Amino acid sequence: MHALSLTAYKEPLQRSEVPEPTVGPDDVLVAVQAAGLNRLDEGIRQGQFTQIVPLQLPHTLGLDLAGTVIEVGSAVRRFTPGDEVFARPRDGRIGTFAERIAVSEDDVARKPASVDMIEAASLPLVALTAWQAFVERGHLQAGQKVLIHAGAGGVGTIAIQLAKHLGATVATTVSAADRDFVRGLGADVVIDYRTEDFETLLSGYDLVLDSLGGENLEKSLRILKPGGTAIGIAGPPDPAFARRIGMNPLLRTAVAGLSRKIRAQAKRLGVTYEFLFMRADGTQLEQIAALVDEQVLRPVVGRVVPFEQIPAELGSLARGVRGKSVAAISGPSPRADR
Repeated sequence: MHALSLTAYKEPLQRSEVPEPTVGPDDVLVAVQAAGLNRLDEGIRQGQFTQIVPLQLPHTLGLDLAGTVIEVGSAVRRFTPGDEVFARPRDGRIGTFAERIAVSEDDVARKPASVDMIEAASLPLVALTAWQAFVERGHLQAGQKVLIHAGAGGVGTIAIQLAKHLGATVATTVSAADRDFVRGLGADVVIDYRTEDFETLLSGYDLVLDSLGGENLEKSLRILKPGGTAIGIAGPPDPAFARRIGMNPLLRTAVAGLSRKIRAQAKRLGVTYEFLFMRADGTQLEQIAALVDEQVLRPVVGRVVPFEQIPAELGSLARGVRGKSVAAISGPSPRADR
């Protein structure tokens, strides 16, 4: 089948013929109809996450999918052929830039009925990131205040909507051109990052979702109230993350060094820093799908590209896109050996 494979880090993805997926007893085989594009895909291609997402090259890339189930493993009970689903496959099994992929049943959920395949494919990674930051980690409550950086981006557009649903007051940083757009998503306070300094305008916040890192993360710590939390999705990784993914002691020590400065700054300020690298979770996707169908969350698709343009589109993501870029892959198709 056709796929886009990484043959060497920092090299362009190559269109290639790859073997059909092997469907294990707990797997769902999906005909991929659309795949979301993420900066993480590009970071993986550049070799920035080899310790977190180790790959044996060549390897098909792609982290988001929406499509139709065409086969299920012998132990699968929740899905049958013909079901329309969406998923973020777990890190050891990524590869949605392909005609078909076998995904663990635990990572899959039924597609929201109210949106099409393109919109559904835009959701898994970014919606799971927002959910795990606000619901699982941050325990965001009604009446609290949250700052979401890059509110017009893939994570930001969903995070704003979810935070408003949870009853929070939402501040976000965007360019002036996106001010009205993010207000339409529910942002209460909008800061133009090009002309305004959020650190001088905000204080007493309960939670920050930071997607930029560096100086931006350091400033974010200072707008938190005592006991507040900054959750970073751009790093640096922290020791708790290293333990969760089972890094060996030497790598855990190295990771601790990467985040020592920011953790020390947080401690002096009486706040907390946590690194979040979202994980696959079909149960959480089911809850997200319900919110989409209830019109609490709406996908934001900025661009749709054909399969052949995925490599070029990945390279352009750093220049910014409102919401998500999504690739149209194919319609439902049987396996070649069927």
